[in-house]
Amino acid sequence: MNKFLWHNLSDKEVFELLKTNKNGLTSQEVAERLKKYGLNKLPEEKRLSWFFVLLNQFKSPLIYILLVAAFISYILHEPIDMWVILAAVFINTIVGFIQESKAEKSLAALKKYISFKSKILRDGVEMNINSTKIVVGDILLLEPGVRVPADARIFELNDLQLNEASLTGESMPVTKENKVLDKGVSLGDRINMVFMGTTVTRGRAKAIVTGVGVKSQLGEIAQLVKETKDEETPLQIKLGKFSQKLGLLVLAASLFLFVFGVALGEDVFDMFETAVAVAVAAIPEGLIVSVTIILTVGMQRILKKKALVRKLVAAETLGSTSVICTDKTGTLTEGVMMVTQVLTGYCNIKQDSLDVDEKKNMTDKVSDHFQLIKTGVICNNAIISSKEDSLEEELIGGPTEAALLKAGINAGLDYKKLRKENDRLAEIPFSTEIKYMATLNKKDSKNNIINLKGAPEKVLNFCTHIEINGEIKKITPEIKKTVLLNFDKLTSQGLRVLAAGYKLVEKEQKELEEKDISESGEKGFVFLGVFALKDPLRKEAKRTISLCKAAGIRPVIITGDHRLTVKAIAEEIGLDVKNENILEGTDMDKISDEELRKMVKNITVYARVSPKHKLRIVDAWQSHGEVVAMLGDGVNDAPALKASDIGVAVGSGTDVAKEAADIVLLNDNFKTIVDAVRQGRVIFDNIRKVIVYLLSDSFTEMILIVGSLIARLPMPITALQILYINIVDDGLPNIALTFEPAEKDVMKKKPRKKDEPILNSEMKFLIFLIGIVTDLVLFALFIYLLKIDYAIDHIRTIMFTALAFDSLLYVFSAKSLRQNIWHMNLFDNKFLLLAVAIGAGLQLFALYTPFMREAFDLVLLSGGEWLIIAGLALVKITAIEAAKYVFITKHLT
Repeated sequence: MNKFLWHNLSDKEVFELLKTNKNGLTSQEVAERLKKYGLNKLPEEKRLSWFFVLLNQFKSPLIYILLVAAFISYILHEPIDMWVILAAVFINTIVGFIQESKAEKSLAALKKYISFKSKILRDGVEMNINSTKIVVGDILLLEPGVRVPADARIFELNDLQLNEASLTGESMPVTKENKVLDKGVSLGDRINMVFMGTTVTRGRAKAIVTGVGVKSQLGEIAQLVKETKDEETPLQIKLGKFSQKLGLLVLAASLFLFVFGVALGEDVFDMFETAVAVAVAAIPEGLIVSVTIILTVGMQRILKKKALVRKLVAAETLGSTSVICTDKTGTLTEGVMMVTQVLTGYCNIKQDSLDVDEKKNMTDKVSDHFQLIKTGVICNNAIISSKEDSLEEELIGGPTEAALLKAGINAGLDYKKLRKENDRLAEIPFSTEIKYMATLNKKDSKNNIINLKGAPEKVLNFCTHIEINGEIKKITPEIKKTVLLNFDKLTSQGLRVLAAGYKLVEKEQKELEEKDISESGEKGFVFLGVFALKDPLRKEAKRTISLCKAAGIRPVIITGDHRLTVKAIAEEIGLDVKNENILEGTDMDKISDEELRKMVKNITVYARVSPKHKLRIVDAWQSHGEVVAMLGDGVNDAPALKASDIGVAVGSGTDVAKEAADIVLLNDNFKTIVDAVRQGRVIFDNIRKVIVYLLSDSFTEMILIVGSLIARLPMPITALQILYINIVDDGLPNIALTFEPAEKDVMKKKPRKKDEPILNSEMKFLIFLIGIVTDLVLFALFIYLLKIDYAIDHIRTIMFTALAFDSLLYVFSAKSLRQNIWHMNLFDNKFLLLAVAIGAGLQLFALYTPFMREAFDLVLLSGGEWLIIAGLALVKITAIEAAKYVFITKHLT
């Protein structure tokens, strides 16, 4: 049925095609259509069971490497190594499982699955039925507050307006009409249709159901979401590549060691066992646990900023975001209409305007502005009512009238008293045909008054006079031309303009007809001025956009709203937008994906777009290697939220949007996304710090063992000592590094490229070249001590202690890869200070406790040997800091 362009057909043609009539379907027809088309339900994605959430924690190449290493340790009868490795896998799995399960439960708590009933006409009888039982051809009965249960073509209406923001992004209520439209009209301009998921804000109507379930516009979007594939996050890709390279490097080194040893005549099995031991030592078992903890800590920090991260790895992706595609309505703006200015007289924005953003009691009761605001409150059906089971109050009425009433209250008016003093005698309600509303009210002992508000041009045409500074003047052609020009200036700024006027009538007049408005003769209405309305920016939006730009992030607005409206918003938040930087949905339909990819970097604003357009925009940016975050709250945002690298939905948005998103902003605050981006950058920084720290230590042990084998020397350190260093001396500082706070320049750097490896050239230099040089010094000391006939246990004690304190002190250099140690605050991570203290204490415990000394084959050290150990640590730190200084200087120049 959805193959027809229902908006392009008359209501008579729709009745004929759907084989229905104004009295609705019969019970038999309903049963047949339910059987043929199914229930009016959207497709639901099956939620992962706890088992699959747990299984997903194993989807990492690093986990695979650790599991292989554990298996080999088991084969070689090394139970201690096996259990240490499996413990790392277990911790990673449990932490990840708990965090993602919590996020899913939190999301479920946010959602409200509401089964609602709808009023329809069947067999000529009105009835309320479950919305899932509605079929194509049913007759919907629409009234204020009703949520539309299916797509339908209007055939009767009276002053009908709908809020379609959740579907199209249009913040203003859409006024509906019953007329045939052109084939190419966009979704947001199909004024003879109502769509599933939208809400009636005003008026009444009858409509023929044309699409239900997946055949509705909402259903098509839900299907798009279902078909859109989940993309791997940049962190997943980078960790995958890093793990592959690490695995190949360790494998190559182990193979070389095995072949080299056998070639020197060593026992094959002994060399195999040694090669595997070296491989296990080189694999940083703590890395996967640290990454999980870093993501978990980041996830909790983001949650404190009122953002819920649904997937652990998604937290880091925010940090590499280079483009933020944001919806306008409800994301950058409040999502409600407000009067921002009242303009009297000639309506010159510079001379005749009063800003009403703040509460301003109007003491001058005869001023032009007061008279205008007073008319807006009297000629108005909005009211304030107490919420059920609450002391709070809410505005009830259409968005425009609610905005006018709020402006009056902000100006200090007691609207109930005002309306009582100006008792309403008669009313002409607003309709799209006449485009105005008029009320007849009591005035004084001599006169009554007709208050009028409506479309500016319409109201101005009824006026013969204008009130300027309390003086009433006749409207000349010149005055009318000036006022009309000022109307155009206001609308060009994306403002909605509503005019008001009044006319005194005889006290005896008690009725009001349209002729009283249109046939005024020479004594027509007095023009008071206009109200300028808009959906205002969120208070923090402008600053947040500025912070994004400072961080090298490109903000792009994608909305279903009108060109002028969104252009005004873009300029207000500080974006430099010219006509060539704006692209509309109808223009997008005329260009290919390739053409869009070429021009996408030049477009800042997309107006009047559909969900498929949003997907194309996200894809175009991703084709340039950009990391795209998509913010949105409506159903229309869901497909793009899922296709983007990171989908962010606002908490007050639709369930469909939250289901498709990776992160949900709980407080609907646009600033939260910047806080989350900042934390995402901290996460990646900390992952890099941990990698540098762990790999540097891993290769130190590997170099010492390989060097000894090549030189046919005794092992400089035992397997048990290596295990102790890895667990105690490396493990505690490594975990503490995961809690590192943000560095000062974290939001001043440009975003990382999507293909930037997790190990950059500077990190490789620090790990390998500097690490190897300093480790060779340690190896040279080992050879020297052998030559001067030190006992092997004594030498191993020096090596064991040197490696341990080297790790414990070098961690302070790893606190920052962009600052030298003398520029850091070494005391801002209390966990790290505690970890180093405990690590040093446990190392001394192993050295100075008799039973531990015996277990580890250690001896007591002299004061001179402690100085040597301190000197070795100083050499490594000096080399690292010198290398960092060179890199920092290079970047500054």
